[in-house]
Amino acid sequence: MDLTQGTQEEKRARSKKMMLWFGIGSLIMSFAGLISAFIVSRKREDWLNDFQLPNAFIISVVVILVSSFTFILAKRALRQNNRQMVTVWLLATLVLGVAFVYNQFVGFGQIIEAGYNFTGPTSNVTISFIYLIAIVHIAHVIAGLICIVVVIYNHFKQKYNSNNMLGFELAVNFWHFVDVLWLVLFLFLYFFRYII
Repeated sequence: MDLTQGTQEEKRARSKKMMLWFGIGSLIMSFAGLISAFIVSRKREDWLNDFQLPNAFIISVVVILVSSFTFILAKRALRQNNRQMVTVWLLATLVLGVAFVYNQFVGFGQIIEAGYNFTGPTSNVTISFIYLIAIVHIAHVIAGLICIVVVIYNHFKQKYNSNNMLGFELAVNFWHFVDVLWLVLFLFLYFFRYII
């Protein structure tokens, strides 16, 4: 398809979608760099081979996957112009996103209770990497939560309908990305100790 064809509005929509995908591509490369550094660092003498991810991280996987589902339901309701259900599912997505961040910090507390801090004499390179990866991901989840708040605001201003969903769709796509990213990161961190 020729990207130069179509109305001005169609061109603007394509460019915004493309910018989102370029941004997601750069984020994937950033996290790939963190994962590569994690893998390379396992050869260090102080590497911790028997670390356990906190239970709160497992709960956060479930929470964030459910939040993707609620966002899908919000999008479906918007296509049907069911404003009341759009509101319900958007607010559910927001609450679940906040619950995800909360569970991440509960997980940090569980790591500290196990005797490991991010830095200092009770730190360990393995756990410091886990902190770093989780914190960088939380920053992107917070960006996603800001997007959701903007979508909720625009929804209440009646900006979206079944014929005008661009901003809504961009937020959905970014949210799905951060959700899948956490699932991949969690599975990597969980199973990495079994393959080294």
